[in-house]
Amino acid sequence: MSGVVEFDSVSVRRGRSFLLDDISLTIAEGEHWVVLGPNGAGKTTLLQLAGARMHPTTGAVGILEERLGRVDVFELRPRIGFASSNLAQQTPRSEVVRDFVLTAAYGVLGRWTEEYEADDVARAEDLLAAFHIGELAERTFGTLSEGERKRAQIARALMTDPELLLLDEPASGLDLGGREELLQALTEILGSAHAPTTIMVTHHVEEIPLGVTHALLLREGGAVAAGPIGEVLTEGNLEETFGIPVVLTEQDGRYSARARL
Repeated sequence: MSGVVEFDSVSVRRGRSFLLDDISLTIAEGEHWVVLGPNGAGKTTLLQLAGARMHPTTGAVGILEERLGRVDVFELRPRIGFASSNLAQQTPRSEVVRDFVLTAAYGVLGRWTEEYEADDVARAEDLLAAFHIGELAERTFGTLSEGERKRAQIARALMTDPELLLLDEPASGLDLGGREELLQALTEILGSAHAPTTIMVTHHVEEIPLGVTHALLLREGGAVAAGPIGEVLTEGNLEETFGIPVVLTEQDGRYSARARL
């Protein structure tokens, strides 16, 4: 397997239900993917597989030229940056924001007795500054707004300079201002020549930042369409994915969608 992420006829089954059903997909180095679909489509399951946090029921999953089932996932996971709401829920409210980012270097939550180099501290502070929350470094995680927490999570995900970045609904729960600030920061990250290959999950086309190159549309565990975003993100594909007539508009690389009246 030579892609950054490769799914070969992958299915995930729980009881009689399929969370993912016969998904084949190749994500190459330097590509930035968005995964769209309704609740229960299999988006988070796909991200869990790509993050080496779950194994498929059938099929093969390749990550960073390693194959799940034949690699120590605890050696693989540090090469993957992962930001999700579950992480925020597991973070102690008393955790200092700088330490929340810094502890990603050891793959732990909550600072204990581990020691960090000055370069590690500097990188954590630089990442907080890049997401416009540098002034919050001494605050505790529990005092942050939802938007500030989202940005801190992505800063943490980038702490180890990962080869693969996974973002699970990074803009969910944010107001308009918070969403746009986050998307601007993501646009800057994706536009960098050194940006990691990225997979981002969302429900809404309005949350797709500039710089996303490809899209995967999921419905009931199956792929509706996958490929370059300009080819995949169409009204017809969105209608099949979400089950309603859709009007899709694009302006300056940003998308919006609504039900067709």
